[in-house]
Amino acid sequence: MSWFTRPATETQITHGQRLWLYILSVIIMILLVLPTLIVIPMSFSDSQYLEFPPETWSTRWYQHYFSSPEWMQATKTSIKVACLTMLVATPVGVLAAYGLHASNVGFVRAAFVMLLTPMMVPIVLVAIGAFYAYVKLKLLYTVTGLVMAHTVLALPLVVIVTGSALQSYDMSQENAARSLGAPRWKAFVTVTLPQIKFGVITAALLSFLTSFDEVVVAMFISGGDNPTLTRNMFNALRDQIDPTIASISTIMILVTTFMMVLAQTIGRDRKPK
Repeated sequence: MSWFTRPATETQITHGQRLWLYILSVIIMILLVLPTLIVIPMSFSDSQYLEFPPETWSTRWYQHYFSSPEWMQATKTSIKVACLTMLVATPVGVLAAYGLHASNVGFVRAAFVMLLTPMMVPIVLVAIGAFYAYVKLKLLYTVTGLVMAHTVLALPLVVIVTGSALQSYDMSQENAARSLGAPRWKAFVTVTLPQIKFGVITAALLSFLTSFDEVVVAMFISGGDNPTLTRNMFNALRDQIDPTIASISTIMILVTTFMMVLAQTIGRDRKPK
């Protein structure tokens, strides 16, 4: 039996009948990924300007990035803010999703929509609101302010991902633990949480990436001693065409890809063999 005549699913649809779908998927993936990948060869150019394809290959702009105190400071700030955002948004979002899933009150749907509001409104409005609030609270250009704003942006993703994981979880298992005398928090930690851990880990990684890649809010509320990497990149593009941006973009692509592969690997290991 050749690959073309082999069933692709339990419905006996063969790979040959699905060939058009595979071709369409490959074309869409190329259109989505190719513009991102072009920046990788550009980062190895020796030119003073962004150049594709490079005439001379060099690691000059990587050396410039790692030897620049300004870029290193911005990188440390971005990593610190992203880690803190992940540590704050993940438990808050998981508990919110669990509360919405386990609750029977009538305003659950309204509460769910409220939690997703930061995802639905234009992000520039969130940035303007945070800017004026932080001026009053004296949180402008602080790590605390950045973590709070990025937590607001990451929270909807954590709620959605964790909520999806809870949809496929049988709550009767937790109810059985509680009927045997376990307090609710202990039943959640020892019975429910281990079974939705893949969703929680994925949500944590997404919240990290939400903060690490965010630029609009950072343009309004970061700066001074705490500029983020994306803010400095935007300013470098606006003020001058600095090829260092290509090297930083390549590193960010590798970090993002690594974290997504890590999430998929954890999920694959969780599936029954």
